[in-house]
Amino acid sequence: MAGDRGDKLGLELMKLPSGNLGLDGSGENVWIDVIQKMDDVYSDLVDSQTELEEKNAKLEEADTFIRSVLGAMTDVLIVCDAAGRIQKVNNQLLTITHRDEPSLPGTKYSDLFTDESRATVEGFLDCLIAGKDVAPCDAAIKVPDGPPAVVALSCTPRRDQRGRLAGMVMVGRPIGELQRAYRALDAAQERLSETQQRLLVSEKMAALGRLVAGVAHELNNPISFVFGNMYALKRYGTAIRKYLTACDDGARREDMDVLRKELKIDKVLQDIGPLVDGTLEGAERVRDIVEDLRRFSSNQQEEPETFNIVRLVHTAVDWVIKAQRIKPAIIFDTPDRLEMTGHKGHIHQIVVNLVQNAADVLSGREDGEIRISCSGENGMILVRVADNGTGIAPAAMDKLFEPFFTTKPIGSGTGLGLYVSYNMALKQGGELRAANRPEGGAEFTLRIPENVDAAD
Repeated sequence: MAGDRGDKLGLELMKLPSGNLGLDGSGENVWIDVIQKMDDVYSDLVDSQTELEEKNAKLEEADTFIRSVLGAMTDVLIVCDAAGRIQKVNNQLLTITHRDEPSLPGTKYSDLFTDESRATVEGFLDCLIAGKDVAPCDAAIKVPDGPPAVVALSCTPRRDQRGRLAGMVMVGRPIGELQRAYRALDAAQERLSETQQRLLVSEKMAALGRLVAGVAHELNNPISFVFGNMYALKRYGTAIRKYLTACDDGARREDMDVLRKELKIDKVLQDIGPLVDGTLEGAERVRDIVEDLRRFSSNQQEEPETFNIVRLVHTAVDWVIKAQRIKPAIIFDTPDRLEMTGHKGHIHQIVVNLVQNAADVLSGREDGEIRISCSGENGMILVRVADNGTGIAPAAMDKLFEPFFTTKPIGSGTGLGLYVSYNMALKQGGELRAANRPEGGAEFTLRIPENVDAAD
C-alpha cells in the first residue's frame, strides 16, 4: 500500500513543468504543489501504517486465542494438508509422544501411529478424497519407552475458500479418560437408581401412614368376628365336654336326655359348622389384608400374578375412605370380577394414590363424590377415578407427573404420589393420564395390559 502512494507521488511530479523554475516566478508555485502532494502521500502512509498495526494486533490476538485453546485441549489434535503431511499439532500430542513441535510439521501423520494402527489411519485421506465419511475408530499412538497411547480417533475434512479439500483434522480422545468418564457415568446412574428406589419406599411409607386408620378399621372387623366366634366355640366346647364326661361316667339315659336339653347340645352341634366356617373366613380376611399391607410396603420386586382387579380396587378404596374424617360418596361402576395378570402391589398403590388425591381435593366438602369404574377393552384394563372437585389448573396439567410437584399446602403432600404411580404404570406397559371432566372435576385413567407377562 505504501508503494502505491510512492508511485502516485512520482506520477504527480512528472506532470510538473520542466526548465528554469525560478526565472519567471512560477517556480515557487510549483514547489508549493510538490510539498502539498508530499504531505498528502505522507498522510496516506501514516493511515496505512496505523491500519496495518491494528490488523497485526488482531492477528496476534487471534493467534494467542487459538494457541490457548489448543493448549487447553485434553484431546489429541493433528492437522494435515492434502498430501497427509502434518501442519499443526497441539500440546497434548507433544506430551504423549515426547516430541517438540518444530520436528513434526512436514512429516507423514501415519508415522505417529503403531504398525497395527497405521494400516487403518492411512486410508483416511483416500476416504475423504472420495467424498466419504471417516468412521471413528480406536488407534494407538507410538510412545517412546512406553506402551502406546490408545485414543478414540475421529477425522473430518478441512477445505479452502473455494470448498476444495485442503487436508484433514484428526481428534483423538484418550481411551483411559473415556473409561473414567464411563465409570463416573455408571456410578451416577447407580446413585440415581438408588435415590429413585428410596423415593419409592418413602412415598409408600407416607401413603401407608395416611392409610393407617382405614387399614386398622379393615383389620378390626374380621378380627372382632373371629374373637366373637372363638368365645362361642369356647362355650360350646365346655358344654360338649360336660356332656361327654357325664356319658363316660355311665349316667342313666333319662339323665343324659335332661342334660342334653339343658346344655342345648343339638343347637351346639348345628352351630359349630357355621362358626368354624365364619372363623376361617375372618382369619382368611385378616391374612389377605396383612398380605396386601406386606405387598404394599415391600420394596422387593414382585412377580406377576393373576388376581381380581375389581376386588383390589374395592380394597384400595376402603383403605382410603375409612381414614377420611368427612367421607365423600363413592360410586362404583365395575363388574363382579375382572381377572388380570400383573404386579398386584404396584396396581394397588396406584389406585390408592389416585383415590387419596381425589379425597384430598374433596376434603371438607359435604357434597364430595368419587366415581370409580373398571372395565376391559382390546386386551387392556381401564381404571378411572373421577371427582367433582375444582379440576386441574392448565398451568399444572403438564407438571402433574413431575417429582415433588404438588398443589397441596406445605407439609400436606410429598409431590411423589403421581410421579411414582406414573412410573409404575409405565413399567407394566401401561400409562396414566389426567384430564378435566366437562361437568367439572378431574379424572385420572390407568390403562394397563390385562396380561403383563404377554405385554413384556
